[in-house]
Amino acid sequence: MTEHETHGDGAQVNTGTTGESAEAAAAIPELVIISGMSGAGRSTAAKCLEDLGWFVVDNLPPALIPTMVDLGARSQGNVARIAVVVDVRGRRFFDNLRESLADLAAKNVKRRVLFLEASDEALVRRFESVRRPHPLQGDGRIVDGIEAERDLLRELRGDADLVIDTSSLNVHELRAKMDAQFAGEEEPELRATVMSFGYKYGLPVDADLVVDCRFLPNPHWVPELRPFTGLNEEVSGYVFNQPGAKEFLDRYAELLQLIAAGYRREGKRYVTIAVGCTGGKHRSVAMSERLAARLVAEAVETVIVHRDMGRE
Repeated sequence: MTEHETHGDGAQVNTGTTGESAEAAAAIPELVIISGMSGAGRSTAAKCLEDLGWFVVDNLPPALIPTMVDLGARSQGNVARIAVVVDVRGRRFFDNLRESLADLAAKNVKRRVLFLEASDEALVRRFESVRRPHPLQGDGRIVDGIEAERDLLRELRGDADLVIDTSSLNVHELRAKMDAQFAGEEEPELRATVMSFGYKYGLPVDADLVVDCRFLPNPHWVPELRPFTGLNEEVSGYVFNQPGAKEFLDRYAELLQLIAAGYRREGKRYVTIAVGCTGGKHRSVAMSERLAARLVAEAVETVIVHRDMGRE
């Protein structure tokens, strides 16, 4: 993604000369806004960024986010990266969030929205384990609070640059995901996660794009291939020798080139591509591996996750 070299708020930190203006522009902090469902791991995500050297502010009213960025810009580089946690406790301020994001965009601030997601079942289990009510349940049940919060955050989730589903993650796995996304000093133009999955285990809730491989014959019904996975050369060869498999890969890879170009223009840095078959063991794994290799060849930083491989 092309970086902006000039910033609309340069006058606020500029001392006068062209060189100083460039230095002030470079000092504008990078910003991550952390939000998501209560109980989905916002505090863990914030702590992880803090450990990575980010300046973290919890429960900051959205209207004050541009002010925080301005203060960081005046720190002479001492505050280069800011993470702001915006949660449901500040719901009266959510009306100001879009206005604040528009203000940041006008100033060419490099910002991302991270949304932590989890299933209703996982959230209920977590609240019950700590014996705490959901902040929005009032006199109702935990599930009532979760439903109200989902409605409140629906638009923000749709605008998020990165969605992490923590339903099946422990604290260490979530920290590993955060490290993978934010530890690098240089941000890639586009980072993709290619995830194989089994439809019988449900769609990945954090998928941006879903690919269905069930139109291909299933190696599960070939006795000598059944014990293996799509990582096995014989299984992969069987899959891609089927009519339409290679053509599907070629055409979908071409489609992803168009999508990736659009994501870059829109400033979206992360995409999760879910590739599914019945059990997530054979066809989806083989297709995910080939598709990820195509993305790498197109200079897209790519991570492969086989969600359901081994569950059978």
